[in-house]
Amino acid sequence: MDLPPITNGYELVYQKPKTLTETPMHYCPGCAHGVVHRVLMEVVDEMGIQDKTIGVAPVGCSVLLYNYFELDSAEAPHGRAPAMATGLKRVQPDKIVFTYQGDGDLASIGLAEIVWAATRGENITVFFINNAIYGMTGGQMAPTTLPGQVTSSSPTGRDVETTGMPIRMAELLAGLPGASYVVRRTVCDIRTIKEAKKAIRIAFRVQMAGAGFSLIEFLSSCPTNWGLGPYQALEWLKQNMIPYYPLGDYKVADIVKELK
Repeated sequence: MDLPPITNGYELVYQKPKTLTETPMHYCPGCAHGVVHRVLMEVVDEMGIQDKTIGVAPVGCSVLLYNYFELDSAEAPHGRAPAMATGLKRVQPDKIVFTYQGDGDLASIGLAEIVWAATRGENITVFFINNAIYGMTGGQMAPTTLPGQVTSSSPTGRDVETTGMPIRMAELLAGLPGASYVVRRTVCDIRTIKEAKKAIRIAFRVQMAGAGFSLIEFLSSCPTNWGLGPYQALEWLKQNMIPYYPLGDYKVADIVKELK
């Protein structure tokens, strides 16, 4: 990105992405949504795709996404972002269309939507925030809540005998033939933030090349609903979420390897 000249003896080496608005975000302190927002808009700026990108946000913590991104955006009903993104992309194939969804939205009420979008190989990009809980509606157990994890609707911890095991979305979607690029990342430190940014760039390039469906799952903290401080939440993520949801590349099609 273009940086202003040296001012008052100091050289500015980093600044807010121009595609990120000045609107204060509503997210709780320590929530990773803000980090993902910033890195995502850094990539949009660096790739110069602001004017041809459309974001789709459904109900959830990211419901006000249109307030934070200086690009075209659309609001979808709960779980229906992949369907709306499919329609937008099919009628405007020259646009870059992405959805930004939480785990309750994508892996529960919208599970059929995302599975069929991946099965059909829709040429869209999905950013999936997995914080193992329903964040906006009161901290209830989500499809991704870990075994034994305490939530407002599982006060004694998730009982897998009655609710089943948490669903691993990256692994599930990677097995579908229409998926071209499916990876899991996080943004809990500098190293993982850099890796996440690289994955975002690849996912957009997959779509620009017409290579099909791409998804990045981001493991995220939710300090408020986990009942932890911001730092403690990041440590909990590292110690509990990453072992169950290993970071890595779950599907990289041959056509994507050529793009990398």
